[in-house]
Amino acid sequence: MYTQERTTMSNLVVGGPVAVNSYDNAIVAALLETRPVMLVHAFNGGYLRPAELKEQSHDKGVQLSTALDPATKEAKGHLWYITPGGFFGQRPLYFVESAAGQVAAPPPAPGTAETDTGRGDDGTPKPRRRRLTVHQEAPRSGAETLQVGLPGKVGEKWRGKNGTPEDTQLWVVTVTPWGGITFVPITHPDAILGFKDYAVTGNGEARLTYNWGGDFTGTVINTFYPRLPNAWDVPYHHVFT
Repeated sequence: MYTQERTTMSNLVVGGPVAVNSYDNAIVAALLETRPVMLVHAFNGGYLRPAELKEQSHDKGVQLSTALDPATKEAKGHLWYITPGGFFGQRPLYFVESAAGQVAAPPPAPGTAETDTGRGDDGTPKPRRRRLTVHQEAPRSGAETLQVGLPGKVGEKWRGKNGTPEDTQLWVVTVTPWGGITFVPITHPDAILGFKDYAVTGNGEARLTYNWGGDFTGTVINTFYPRLPNAWDVPYHHVFT
């Protein structure tokens, strides 16, 4: 059951050297229009969500869930923004930001990047969103390797080694030939967004795992299919066309 609309665009290159040939509007919306999307796993149809939905939480991880409960849907815990964050060479980098726990930006203080997150086209400050943050020692650390929190609120081990938190929150997002996306943190290029003990189960803990493929493309087991908010079919098994 493939419910996504089709678009007339072809060979749209976003996030890497692989062209988008699936005509999937969700990938275009996520990477170019920065619209919130569900991140549905390729293997069992579970979706990525923060372990804690409240805006005050900055030290909890990420889960793969197979049931979309009303509380999660109401809090927008199933939705993520993939926000542009600069470049790594010629590759665009992104923040993976949760739509749950979004807070309005406070009045900007001069020279303070933490409080002024930029302004939209209408001149109003952009909301502050909790980002997917990587542990400095991931993936070899046995501790939880991912947190969802604001840059200035995450723990010391989730801050960048050069003193800034942002480099632990930047991801290479690569579009795969089969129409999905793969996440690689720039602080650990030999790792990939995966799951505890390399197993994919319902309500499992998301971790960084070694990317045995050895490059930025990853493997199908660690691929996510972006789904626009009107696509509620979870689990989502039939993703190939």
